[in-house]
Amino acid sequence: MTADGSGSSTRPPGALPGAYEPDAEALEAGRLLFAKEARFMLGCVSVAQLPEPVVPEVAFAGRSNVGKSSLVNALTGRKTLARTSNTPGRTREINFFDLDDRLRLVDMPGYGFAKAPKTAVEGWTELVRDYIRGRTVLRLVCVLIDARHGLKPSDEALMALMDKAGVAYQCVLTKCDKPKTAEVDKIDAALTRAVAKRPAAAPRPIRTSALKGAGIADLRARLAELALPA
Repeated sequence: MTADGSGSSTRPPGALPGAYEPDAEALEAGRLLFAKEARFMLGCVSVAQLPEPVVPEVAFAGRSNVGKSSLVNALTGRKTLARTSNTPGRTREINFFDLDDRLRLVDMPGYGFAKAPKTAVEGWTELVRDYIRGRTVLRLVCVLIDARHGLKPSDEALMALMDKAGVAYQCVLTKCDKPKTAEVDKIDAALTRAVAKRPAAAPRPIRTSALKGAGIADLRARLAELALPA
């Protein structure tokens, strides 16, 4: 992979133009890792319940209904590993999924809950903040951005928290099959400009579609870089 993260021109079937481009070796490493068994570990509602910090973790964060659970399912090739719902705010815990004892995927509650009590929202928000600021094995946070809507103030607030905490994050555009390609290009360009100013952000977003499978191989390759050796 090149120093700027652009990789080679080798592209998997269904890849979207303009996306992060890992090379063939990285793509194969991602394929092999995510071909392994993925299992649900536990859901946590407090810091005291978090599992032992012995395996690298990648967290998925984003606004409600951005598609976090669908993306986890697409990455692991399991339709029901992470619970999905048409009701925003369904994920109300930090859910941990183990991948071959080499990497943990962490599905966090969405922000912008529409149908949850204020006190519950405050509790989940503080839990997410405590996890991000204090988790020693957290290697990366994937910040999911809906390709139909682009960056929102709540996304920028999360990015500011991670910049301050020194936690690396990768922006991931979701639902890229929904808008026209020109619209995705516009959102992608604006997001790239925004993260260029942020010290903890990866320089380029990764475009994905959990429904169509586009960009999934790219993201697998990105996450495989963080896993323990086989």
